[in-house]
Amino acid sequence: MGLSDCTVEALLAVSDLDRARRFYEHQLGLVPGDEEDQAVRYPCAHGTAIFIYLSPKNAGQSSATLAGWFVDDLDQTMEELASRGVVFEQYDQPGLKTDARGVFDAGRFRAAWIKDPDGNTMALTQPSR
Repeated sequence: MGLSDCTVEALLAVSDLDRARRFYEHQLGLVPGDEEDQAVRYPCAHGTAIFIYLSPKNAGQSSATLAGWFVDDLDQTMEELASRGVVFEQYDQPGLKTDARGVFDAGRFRAAWIKDPDGNTMALTQPSR
């Protein structure tokens, strides 16, 4: 069995597990699965997951997008998350300019980005039909 046949998950370092849990559970609406002493796994569709773990030295150290969800309706997802206090990132750089709501339209997909309390960046992407 090769790696392409295996389940993969995103791992995100956080500096304060309680604060991160409030964000992931209350603001993003994720339901905790396996819990460890200093980590929580949030199952998502098709065997995927977001795994957050306590590592203050590493939390928020990457400016890159670390995880992303494919959504059916970006506008509806953004509206739901915004109602729970989630803020969407604004970008204005070569090849990536978001509109006033934080949406980037690439033609073949639309996307928006969010950050957790440590600054870990995650994407929401709606492929074009």
